[in-house]
Amino acid sequence: MGEGLKDIILVIGLGSPIVSDDRVGLEVARRIEEMRLDGVETRQEAIGGLDIIPMIMGYRRVIIVDSIKSEARPPGTVMVFDPEDFAPTVTDSSAHDVNLATAMHLGRRLEPDSMPDQVRFVAVEVEELLTVSEEMTPAVEAAVPDAVAKVLELLDLEVEGAYIE
Repeated sequence: MGEGLKDIILVIGLGSPIVSDDRVGLEVARRIEEMRLDGVETRQEAIGGLDIIPMIMGYRRVIIVDSIKSEARPPGTVMVFDPEDFAPTVTDSSAHDVNLATAMHLGRRLEPDSMPDQVRFVAVEVEELLTVSEEMTPAVEAAVPDAVAKVLELLDLEVEGAYIE
């Protein structure tokens, strides 16, 4: 697909450092960064919507770590998704109200050769997204090692070439 894309795997942790459980993606990315893994670049970003597009452009593989509040699973549940899993949430909305799935869809339509060949999402079911705090709830804090392990599992699969879309 995208010729000239970087073979470095980008791990982006998304969230807000001052909103309780929303910081989980940042914490997972920080721990991955501390491991100084060859072939892996990490970022911790407090962005969303269309701002994700320039962050992931130019990379062949991307893992995005973020919080999710579906209330379908207990807080602290770690899940892995592909972009197609979010297809039903792609909408025609204003640029100010674009979810991650819609941003990915727009990026692929506008810049198909610059967008990653492979994107995986590691999501942690959260409990609290309204409280201003630098502390996560206990269930989400306890899930951080599991989320780190899931990212490492995906990195191994992708580095070894065992995961092919």
